[in-house]
Amino acid sequence: MFKENLITLRKVKNLSQEELAEKIGISRQTLSKYETGESLPDIEKCRLLAEILEVTLDDLVKYDSDKEGLMIPPKGKYAFGVVRLLENGQIEIPLKAREVFDLKPGDRIIVLGEDGQGLALVKEQNFMNMINWTLEGR
Repeated sequence: MFKENLITLRKVKNLSQEELAEKIGISRQTLSKYETGESLPDIEKCRLLAEILEVTLDDLVKYDSDKEGLMIPPKGKYAFGVVRLLENGQIEIPLKAREVFDLKPGDRIIVLGEDGQGLALVKEQNFMNMINWTLEGR
């Protein structure tokens, strides 16, 4: 996955091999070897690549776009996969999403929406904290 992810992310960031190589202190030829799978970077170069490409180190190394059906999300952003809406309007929030956001059975969730954009789910307490913080800032 690493070499495919590296190529894709470099192109998304509109960087040439030479530009990216310079940013992490290697030659263009070395970066080319990373992209062809002839060699792998050390952990420090991987960390720098992830930082520059704005993804987690874990995603850079092992994210599988074919399996996930989506491109690697930027660091701090998540794509948890596709869920199916049931006839009664229920959805099952993927396990990883529940873990990342510490969602437990019985938690209250606010559903927000915007025309042309979609829906967002926010834990009620987090939403109320945002509102209170905004009001206190006035």
